[in-house]
Amino acid sequence: MPEQSPPPPPATAPSDADRRDLRLDLCRGLALWFILLDHIPGNALDWLTLRNYGFSDTTEVFFFVSGYTCMLAYGRALHERGWLTTVARGLQRGWEIYVAFLLLLVAYLALVQAIGGTKEYLDETNTAVFFANPQTAVVRALLMQYMPVNTDVLPTFVLLHAGFPALLWLLNRGPSLTLAGSFVLYLSAHLLDWNLPAWPKGEWFFNPLAWQFLFVFGAWHAAVGAVRLQAVLRSKTAMALAVLYLVFGFVVAMSWQFHALEAMFPQQLVKLIYPIDKSSLSPLRLLHFIALAVVVARLLRHDWSGLMTPGMKALIRCGENSLPIYCLSVPLALLAHVALKEISGGFAMQVAVSLAGIALMIAAATLMTWTAKLDRHGPKLF
Repeated sequence: MPEQSPPPPPATAPSDADRRDLRLDLCRGLALWFILLDHIPGNALDWLTLRNYGFSDTTEVFFFVSGYTCMLAYGRALHERGWLTTVARGLQRGWEIYVAFLLLLVAYLALVQAIGGTKEYLDETNTAVFFANPQTAVVRALLMQYMPVNTDVLPTFVLLHAGFPALLWLLNRGPSLTLAGSFVLYLSAHLLDWNLPAWPKGEWFFNPLAWQFLFVFGAWHAAVGAVRLQAVLRSKTAMALAVLYLVFGFVVAMSWQFHALEAMFPQQLVKLIYPIDKSSLSPLRLLHFIALAVVVARLLRHDWSGLMTPGMKALIRCGENSLPIYCLSVPLALLAHVALKEISGGFAMQVAVSLAGIALMIAAATLMTWTAKLDRHGPKLF
């Protein structure tokens, strides 16, 4: 017998015509800013980002929020328009991300060529193999087997979005079993080393067989999880455990920078926690994100008036347009890297290129949101 149907989406600020939870776009916008800072090599401002203070980083935010927003949007489309429209929208969104990946690839290669195409930049961007074998590389790119640096997350999202109608069908009939099945696939990817092949060698960096669990978890949470976990999330015990785990992750992360802290950890613990693999979403990273989400959900209320301040609106605008803004951040990070290498690598230049990149992202996102509202189109779902 099918389980209960998904509850209505959470309320948001009255000014949000799309009835979205603005906290989702806020978190995604902050993640985009952090991604830009992290993708600029030698940038001291990356100390402001999550990856230096625990096991997880902003990637986990994207996968969870993407699954959550897909459930809200496609679940509503299913109730209003039926399965045919829902499947069409899912495939269309997957196609949009696929096209965005190819366009980003073309822009990235053109930019590398424009800055001189020196061996240093070719190696750093993983584009040397393309210029050495362009015909083969084009075919491999079309098959999503060739992915230059910082473009490799998009093919995973192509698969997840294109397959979401099937996931929605499963969630509507058995959300708990669907989540359990997703977790089994996650464990299998770890224990059996399952992944998809990449070209010219290796595997996908963002293993879709592992990262799918966080995406499915986000969709499940939007469907029934928020209601079922309400008592747990409100408990003091859950909050205390989350804080303790975040403190543990912080101390371990600090030991990567300050090696004197390494002596604090017994060898048995070191063998247990390492390696903390990002490619297949290490369990330590997954737990760290969940702990972080528990704390943020408790501290950041959906009706917080601060969401309407200019700084928060700038973050929200970037989050609303996360796919094009992410694509914009990739060449911006490369240009910032070139500026630091060719002009000056000083702290003042690091601050200047970081702030300039964020300003351009805000300007582009604000323009896209304004034109979308004129066209009565809602924010996208990356």
